[in-house]
Amino acid sequence: MTAHSRSLDKASLRYAVPAKVRLAARSGALASATHGLARGYVQANLAILPERYAFDFLRFCLRNPKPCPIVEVTDPGDPQPRLSAPGADIRTDLPGYRIYRDGKFVEEVGSIEAHWREDSVAFLLGCSNSFDQILLRHGIAQRHTEGADGRISVYRSNIECVPAGIFHGPVAVTMRPIPSKDVVQVVELSSRFPIAHGAPVHIGDPAAIGIADLKQVEWGRYNEPGPDDVPVYWACGVTPQAVAMAAHIPEMITHSPGHMFVTDLHIDDLRTG
Repeated sequence: MTAHSRSLDKASLRYAVPAKVRLAARSGALASATHGLARGYVQANLAILPERYAFDFLRFCLRNPKPCPIVEVTDPGDPQPRLSAPGADIRTDLPGYRIYRDGKFVEEVGSIEAHWREDSVAFLLGCSNSFDQILLRHGIAQRHTEGADGRISVYRSNIECVPAGIFHGPVAVTMRPIPSKDVVQVVELSSRFPIAHGAPVHIGDPAAIGIADLKQVEWGRYNEPGPDDVPVYWACGVTPQAVAMAAHIPEMITHSPGHMFVTDLHIDDLRTG
């Protein structure tokens, strides 16, 4: 965490307009997770790759809408997401980025201006952070928003994505501890928002989806279920990072887990059903 991010009052961004959150990231004042910020607005995962791989990746997303719901795909070389956040800049407006080469994570950076190419295509993919406010509105506490760093628990599951071209790999999942009395309502509420991964992919025993130990978090931090909680799992937009490693793609740039792009789209406007 930088000196800027330590001095930033993140509480002031909880109900801020998305542009304010993006500008805080662009300036370097925000270099931590965006969970709980600009509540009610759609947050997006990011995957950037060269144009030659973009069509196969588009097919991959269309075949795997649970982990990869498409918010927007930019034109090659254009860093502005003109439909979901006009005036924003994909290269600077996230608090953190990860760079993968040949299937390996190589570095984490605060800006990707030096890595942007004339043939770069950016995919913005929906995120379950976007319905945190929906659950809070219904009185269902979100453990990860209560922590100092706002990190959710993310794991690699044994659920396989439908492959497309070179892209293949497992579905990454988020885990939220949900009070047992609220599980049915949470399933019903989240199912209305496919742009935010929709209904859970699994409820209960983590071993059933290949997670041996909930304490061994692959991304984010461990949010321990309480005695009356049930672990509930949603498909996660970190999946492209698992896919990048599995497919050994020459280069892919993603968001750092939890460090999302905040769009101007309001989650209530994207409800279905």
